[in-house]
Amino acid sequence: MKKISIIIQREYLTRVRKRSFILLTLLIPILFIGISVLIGVLAVSSTGEKKVAIVDESGLFTGKLEDTKTLRFTFEQRSLDSIKNNLSGYGYDAVLSIPRFNINENASFLLFYDNEIGLDAQGKIEDKLNSVVSDIRIRDAGISPDQLKVISSGGVKVTPFNIKEGKESNNAIGLVIGYVCGFLLYMFMLFYGMSVMRSVMEEKTNRIAEIIVSSVRPFQLMLGKIIGVALVGLTQFLLWIVLLGIFAAISTPLLGSLGTAAVDPAAMTGVVASSTKQGEMLEVMKMLQGQNWLMIGGWFIFYFLGGYFLYASLFAAVGSLVNEDPQESNQLTMPITIPIILGFVIMSTAIKDPNSGLAVFGSIFPLTSPIVMMARIPFGVPAWELILSAVLLVCGFIATTWMAGKISRTGILLYGKKVTFKEIGKWLVRK
Repeated sequence: MKKISIIIQREYLTRVRKRSFILLTLLIPILFIGISVLIGVLAVSSTGEKKVAIVDESGLFTGKLEDTKTLRFTFEQRSLDSIKNNLSGYGYDAVLSIPRFNINENASFLLFYDNEIGLDAQGKIEDKLNSVVSDIRIRDAGISPDQLKVISSGGVKVTPFNIKEGKESNNAIGLVIGYVCGFLLYMFMLFYGMSVMRSVMEEKTNRIAEIIVSSVRPFQLMLGKIIGVALVGLTQFLLWIVLLGIFAAISTPLLGSLGTAAVDPAAMTGVVASSTKQGEMLEVMKMLQGQNWLMIGGWFIFYFLGGYFLYASLFAAVGSLVNEDPQESNQLTMPITIPIILGFVIMSTAIKDPNSGLAVFGSIFPLTSPIVMMARIPFGVPAWELILSAVLLVCGFIATTWMAGKISRTGILLYGKKVTFKEIGKWLVRK
């Protein structure tokens, strides 16, 4: 045990002290926040204001098309040809031709432009026109606005209620939580598993492994490396959570004060109009607070460690088999990465139907359970399935670590020879 702890300490301190680890730990939250802000800014600023001239021969739309933040409508008395021939000269981005048409039949209007105005602007123009046509048809049918409101409101809402837990649930919240947890586990198992493999490959190709195995057994070396890299991953993950939490705590009051300062009396109608959205956001926040985050977080850590240990041992075994040519690892890692990808595919099915046969199998089978089970937990999983999945995952980790030790005992000292799967099978049965 003392030798394993020395290896763990060496692996952990060597990696944590690297500049790349420090920079990556600090830069990833900054990049994540920066990209999120950039996407938001681009989403707001990328759509500039489009000026659209309207030649309305029907007379049905005059004065009924209201401007938006990105569209400004101007009804023109000039001829369509004169505007088309000098579109930019008149300061327009496009001109819409509305001929006389039958209000009770479908119609098609032409939108002329020199430079593409984009699908978003085209869609908004169509929505505005359809809204006016609908209002005219409703008026002609003798339906009042109040009657229309009653007809179109529907008034039916289905609220899911979990009998076992005795409370309302929200499948959309469960879907988001399950997908995020499953995706994070998918990325972590690949990233840190590959990290263990590269560490073993470096020590083998540099002949450092020959010195190390003279003092410790290959199994102890594998186990020490796996646990050491796991602690590095947990450290990095916890630091990311802390940094993002600090940013959220600092930015929320600032954004709130900026939002308050930006409000003027003319915009108060917009604030009132957004009350429904605010109510929906409050409902989402209430649902998030109603989640059992202690249970979700606890199982996330368990499946993170269990899945990582299981796959890291397999990646470590591959690292001990690679010789001078690192390209050999691509062929050997293929059987390992396929179950991870399969787990991610099954996760998509599990989110849609958490209790399907495929979802239950994927959440119990050790090679896919870390990803699939975390996608099911927010929806509620029977206790016996959780226990069986956890036991099988631990047994799977023990089995793969034993296999990695058997393979590395011979493979880590083997040079200049390409190993076949048949030979690996013989090493596993050899005493």
